[in-house]
Amino acid sequence: MPIRLTLPPTFASRMDEADRPQVGMWVCSGSPLVAEIAAGSGLDWVLIDGEHSPNGLESILAQLQAVAAYPVAPVVRVPFGDTVIIKQFLDLGVQNLLVPMVDSAEQAAEIVRAVRYPTGGVRGVGSSLARASRWNRVENYLADASSTISLLVQIESAAAVAAVDAIAATPGVDGLFVGPADLAASMGHLGQQSHPEVVEAVLASIRAGVAAGVPVGVNAFVPADAERYLDAGASFVAVGADVALLARASEALADRFIGRTGTADASGQAGDGIGRAQDGSTGTSAGSAERPSY
Repeated sequence: MPIRLTLPPTFASRMDEADRPQVGMWVCSGSPLVAEIAAGSGLDWVLIDGEHSPNGLESILAQLQAVAAYPVAPVVRVPFGDTVIIKQFLDLGVQNLLVPMVDSAEQAAEIVRAVRYPTGGVRGVGSSLARASRWNRVENYLADASSTISLLVQIESAAAVAAVDAIAATPGVDGLFVGPADLAASMGHLGQQSHPEVVEAVLASIRAGVAAGVPVGVNAFVPADAERYLDAGASFVAVGADVALLARASEALADRFIGRTGTADASGQAGDGIGRAQDGSTGTSAGSAERPSY
C-alpha cells in the first residue's frame, strides 16, 4: 500500500492559531544549508526569495526540502505574478506563496485564479507529476488543493496603498505584505523607508487589513520600525535576511580586528581606528541598524 500523506499547515492557518505575531527572516543566498540554519533558529517563518535572489526552481526545491524537517513555515516569493511561474512554484510544493507588486484588486483576483484549479481558476493540472501532491500520495489533493495554499500579495506602491481596501477584500487573498523599500521609491522617497509619509502609508495598509480581517505583514529590518508596526496590529514581520546578517557581521569583524590596529592615512599619520559611517558620523557601517536591505 502506498503511503498516504498530510501536508503541513499553511502560514495563514498558523497565523490564525497563533497567540502572537509571527516573526521571520529572508533567505536570499540560494543556499539550502543557510536555509536550514535559518529554519532551526527558533523563528516562526522563513521567506525564500525568487525575485531579488539567485534562485531558480531547483534551488528553491532544495531549500524547501532542507527546511521541511523544522517547525517553521516556508514562504516563497515568485519573481512576478505570472500564471505559468506560479504554476511551477506550486507544483514544486510551495504552499505559502508571496507575489510582489500587486497594485489593484483586479490584479489580485487574477493571481487568486492562478493558484486555483478550474473551474475557480486556471492552474494547470499536473499533480500526479508534482511534489505538491507528493506524487498523488496526498489524498484528494485536487479537490482540497486550495486549502493547502496561502496566498500573500505585496503592497509596494502608492497605487497599491490607494487600492489596499479593495485588495484586502479580494476573495482568496490570505494576507498582505508591505514592502517599505519599493513603497518609499514609488512615493519619491527612495531609500527612506522611515520617512513619515512612508510610515503612514504602511500604517494605513495595516489598518485596512485589520478592518478586513486579513493578516498584514511588514518588512522591517530596523527594530524600531518592526516594533512600531507590531504595535499597530501587524500579524507578521520579517526582521532580517541571511545575506544582510552575514554582510554586517563580517564588516563588524573587520572593523574590530583590522580597523582598530590603526592604518596610515594619505599624510602618513596613523588613523584613529574608528570606523566612519556613510554619513560621516563615528561608528561602523557593519553595526548600523539604520541600513535595512529592503
